[in-house]
Amino acid sequence: MRNQSILCPTDFSPTASHAITYAVEMAEFYHVKVQLLHVVNKPFGDKHTRVFAETPDELIERMEKQAAEQMQEYIETLDANLPIESMICHGEVVPTILASAKQMNAGMIVIASHGRTGLNHFLNTNTAEKIVNKAYCPVLVVK
Repeated sequence: MRNQSILCPTDFSPTASHAITYAVEMAEFYHVKVQLLHVVNKPFGDKHTRVFAETPDELIERMEKQAAEQMQEYIETLDANLPIESMICHGEVVPTILASAKQMNAGMIVIASHGRTGLNHFLNTNTAEKIVNKAYCPVLVVK
């Protein structure tokens, strides 16, 4: 951890922004860089339901462009004295986060948990929980 980067996935939610502040603080303490990651998930609807006004490829391209703009705006608001890099990938969220952590040899993953409980937890996949269970490196979950 002391000489490896910190991976911080974000969905641009307020909870994820809170997790990024933890990642930046830890990175400044250890003098390592932060790698922000946003995963553009496969859009719903594609060839089976025909609900798109644009093709799935056009939609993914638009989603990636919007995510890049949001990422740049967010990085500009951070008051960090260290390198912050960003990466936008598309695919399934959990496998993409885990593959990115492994590829960059992350020393730690800092991820937000939306704190869902009960039926809401049952109906919505818990990305943070899956990352904790499958990651090879330490994971800090921020609520």
